[in-house]
Amino acid sequence: MKIVSNFLQNYETWRIGTFALFFTCGLGLTLVISACSPSPNNTGNSAATQTQNQGVVVHIGYQKAATILNALKNRGSLAQTLTATGASVTWLEFPAGPPMLEAMNAGSVDFGYTGESPPIFAQAAGTPLLYVAYDPWSPKAEAIIVPKDSPIQKLADLKGKKVAFAKGSNSNYLVVKAIEAAGLNYSDIQPAHLIPADARAAFEGGKVDAWAIWDPYLAAVEHDVNVRTLTDATNLAPNRGYYLARQEFVKSHPDLLKTLLDEVSKIDKWATNNPQEVAKFLEPELGIKASALEIAEKRRKYGVLPLTDEVITQQQKIADTFHKIKLVPKEIQVKDIVWNGNKS
Repeated sequence: MKIVSNFLQNYETWRIGTFALFFTCGLGLTLVISACSPSPNNTGNSAATQTQNQGVVVHIGYQKAATILNALKNRGSLAQTLTATGASVTWLEFPAGPPMLEAMNAGSVDFGYTGESPPIFAQAAGTPLLYVAYDPWSPKAEAIIVPKDSPIQKLADLKGKKVAFAKGSNSNYLVVKAIEAAGLNYSDIQPAHLIPADARAAFEGGKVDAWAIWDPYLAAVEHDVNVRTLTDATNLAPNRGYYLARQEFVKSHPDLLKTLLDEVSKIDKWATNNPQEVAKFLEPELGIKASALEIAEKRRKYGVLPLTDEVITQQQKIADTFHKIKLVPKEIQVKDIVWNGNKS
């Protein structure tokens, strides 16, 4: 898979002057400038840029449970900013990361956010995507749970049991590592591949023995149902999130990618400082009580950060693990699709 061709030549000035400051300083100065100077001139919206982007529609894939993109969509700030550049935005909702990246493969999604596992499966399938930033999220924000009165007391007790999780999701990797830590093989459990809504129904209905799930769905079931946590992802899985973009979109519209990351960063800072407001905002969107959402918001971490060598190495470890147990059909190199502003 080839990374964006001729990107360096077309984008060197911005890369040197802004990208290094934008990422290395943790986005701090960029956020201050963006917040204090909202005029079109300060975001680089020259007449030439407006002409170049005239009529461009940016297609963003999101999941309702993805706090930042959900907030960005509903607050309307991105739509206003893109209008000033001559472009517009269309939002496409997906139940999970894998179908979102399938849509990216089909060319109908330009930018989106998923957990750590979906881009691995997508890369193996040939999806032309790029990692453009990551979100640290938190190992505490996903777990394997059982009913409170379940006879399952430890991970080893999952042998022969039916475990629900979304295939190709972060929780899929958590299950793999948890089973491994318990001295079991992946083949020792019965996977039930279910999206969150279906998994909860199966869990509450006694159709599955355990459920591996992430926030805010985890916080919601903890809030509403008597459950017990077998393990969260601590020391098992990083549980990061990734901002991803279609390669052709990055190649054709690097200025719009910068605009997207700028706007995501502003919302990210707001969410970091306002967990209660985030919970109230998401309650009607998700149909989850604000009191449960606040739990989820307080135990997660925020950030829109560049992929470091350490992060790439850990993501490669996840890819290698999935390949080892034959869930991913071929070996991949994560570093081949990491955008850092200077690949060609």
